Amino acid sequence: MNRHKNQVTRPRELSRDNRLQSYVVYLEDVSVVFDGFKALDIDLFGLYYNELRVVIGPNGAGKTTMCDVISGKTPVTSGHMFWRGQEIVNVRDIAMSRLGVGRKFQTPSMFDSLTVYENLELALPERHNLWRNLWETTSSEERDKIHQVMGRVHLTEHRDVLAKYLSHGQRQCLEISMLVLAEPDLLLVDEPAAGLTDNETALMADLLLELRGQHTIIVIEHDMEFVRRLDAGVTVLNEGKIMAEGSMNEIQANADVVEAYLGR
Repeated sequence: MNRHKNQVTRPRELSRDNRLQSYVVYLEDVSVVFDGFKALDIDLFGLYYNELRVVIGPNGAGKTTMCDVISGKTPVTSGHMFWRGQEIVNVRDIAMSRLGVGRKFQTPSMFDSLTVYENLELALPERHNLWRNLWETTSSEERDKIHQVMGRVHLTEHRDVLAKYLSHGQRQCLEISMLVLAEPDLLLVDEPAAGLTDNETALMADLLLELRGQHTIIVIEHDMEFVRRLDAGVTVLNEGKIMAEGSMNEIQANADVVEAYLGR
């Protein structure tokens, strides 16, 4: 299906069969309730294969909860989630990771006592296998992949530096690189621009743009200038519901969105 890179087609504009065929992940009538509070109430939400989508909204809008549902961290109270056209019911996070969902949280997560290179080695596919970690060496092809991704995020000269000594921006880049090496189909990236310098922000935007077309990506972000750099489709959540979807220009021209979020 040919679409402009930042055009969002609402699922209701497609037949249900087309939704299941077109979207790598698709939510239908999904709700999440915590102690009587409805944290998420999504009627229809779908992501095309290899699409980059940005999700914005005020604090408490349901952005993280939606990613928790997709990643298997939080079960739905009611509704349906489809992965590659097949319905999956409350599959847990480890199983979703094996299906091809990778997640980067706002606070970078890695092994601080290992070097940049060693962290990237452990991120390679199948490295969750203890036997391989103990007895098998990294292949030349895998080493090439590691060097390629280090070069992409300007970490080559830091390959032997322990992760705990990296700057915040370098740690952000390292964690996304670890996700990419794990070869997930879907990347969930939470506030990648938070705490970055201007140069690091530009590098992060370039990295995500490079990954567009190779992975399906959801980016949660509050920095509107960073969102504009990504030139991607935008979904606005408010009070657990989808308020609007469209290009950044369309979102900024939406009076309801301005009142609920952008005008704050």
